[in-house]
Amino acid sequence: MKKYILAISLFTIIFCSCDDFLDVKPKGLDLESEYYSNPQEAYAALVSIYQPLRDIWSLHVMGATSASDECYLGGGGAADWNHFQVWGNYTLDESVGPQSSFWEKAYQGIYRANVLLSKIDNIPGMTDKARKEHIAEAKFLRAYFNFWLVRNFKNVPLVTTVLNAMEVYDIEQAKPEDVYAQIEKDLNEAIPDLPETRPDAEKGRITKGAGYAMLGKTILYQNNTSRMLEAAEAFEKVNSSSHYALLEDLGEMFSPYNKFHSESIFEATHKGEATGFGNRLGDYLGIRDYIGPHFHNGYGFNPVIPEFAESMKDDPRYPYTIIDMKDLEAEGATYSKGYMHTGYFTNKYSPKKEYINPSYPAATNWEMNVIEIRLADTYLMQAEAIVRGGGDVSKAQYYLDKVRARVGLDPVPATLENIYEERRLELATEGHRWFDLVRTGKAAEVLAFRGFKEGVHEILPIPISDMNSTKLVQNPGYK
Repeated sequence: MKKYILAISLFTIIFCSCDDFLDVKPKGLDLESEYYSNPQEAYAALVSIYQPLRDIWSLHVMGATSASDECYLGGGGAADWNHFQVWGNYTLDESVGPQSSFWEKAYQGIYRANVLLSKIDNIPGMTDKARKEHIAEAKFLRAYFNFWLVRNFKNVPLVTTVLNAMEVYDIEQAKPEDVYAQIEKDLNEAIPDLPETRPDAEKGRITKGAGYAMLGKTILYQNNTSRMLEAAEAFEKVNSSSHYALLEDLGEMFSPYNKFHSESIFEATHKGEATGFGNRLGDYLGIRDYIGPHFHNGYGFNPVIPEFAESMKDDPRYPYTIIDMKDLEAEGATYSKGYMHTGYFTNKYSPKKEYINPSYPAATNWEMNVIEIRLADTYLMQAEAIVRGGGDVSKAQYYLDKVRARVGLDPVPATLENIYEERRLELATEGHRWFDLVRTGKAAEVLAFRGFKEGVHEILPIPISDMNSTKLVQNPGYK
């Protein structure tokens, strides 16, 4: 925390945009006091706020999936990526677990947003439109990073200004409801100045649809029944928009050749270059020592739990979600069985041979973007919010039916049980399941076989390295 939420360094890393938005490379180290002097530097500072999303999302997809009832972590052994292994078997503590990366990346983003917001009114040469849009994006991103923190840790400092070196030791955790209130405030202030769409060169920048989706999600996660129709109203702004539509082919959802498609609402850009920002998920999720058709090899993380695979076998989304090694062996494939091998692997972010770009080392830099929010997700969140809020069930039925019809499934009644089951199947292995189990109160029962303790493991511990000499208090159960 001391490294990221506070302005104790004299330097700030500034990024410049290259071929595409968020295709960023460090430009250099500049004195913060001498920066922010023109529109180009303001834009570079804005781009830098987006950068932590890459690491957070990729780590989250792998880590949260392996802590749920979908996958084990796997890899090369019990100590391979131990900070995620302990999350999956629920032996994490304040010193060992995924918390440091999640905490630090989020506060890094918040710090960068706060710096830009503190400087932007005094940057010469900016048009009023550009200034408003930069402010809106910075507030959206600050809201997102705060949502990430309060959802993962619950008890977190709320930082909305650039703090000085002495303030770090006195900062205290805010009430979760105050953090959520600030998130909603930032989103409501950002939405009016966000555009409906982006030109191709700016794909990846926040739009109004992403703003409404995050607002609805923020309200939904607070579990206040009296506000569920308010959440549904926010989702409706997205779901009824002509700018979004479900993809006809589910197999094209995560293709690097189909980025920013009609179903994508909030997406983090990756561009595979030897020294760039490729997506390491392909490398992590690839099958160990694999030789055969369709796929490139990798480290063998996230083998799918057999019971989860079996539960999906009659669903049309199964082949898009899960790789069955028996099918590949029948085609002559060979591979090594890694730790906690089950015979199944995840498919959505798998390293497919067709994705290989010969101009860079594909084994470590894949071009698949990570989609944080997509339309099927907001359809199902709206359906849930309507049912929980006592709204028009026919509208909930409409959105549930659309998700099922996309893969040829007949309608089922729009009950909460059916909506949650649809989320489990539609969004499998995308990193949503763990949070869905926690927020609906089902985690203790469903994850008991993995060692989950009610009242403790719904949130992560505060990183011990960020508590030293501060007033931060550790989350219950982790002392």
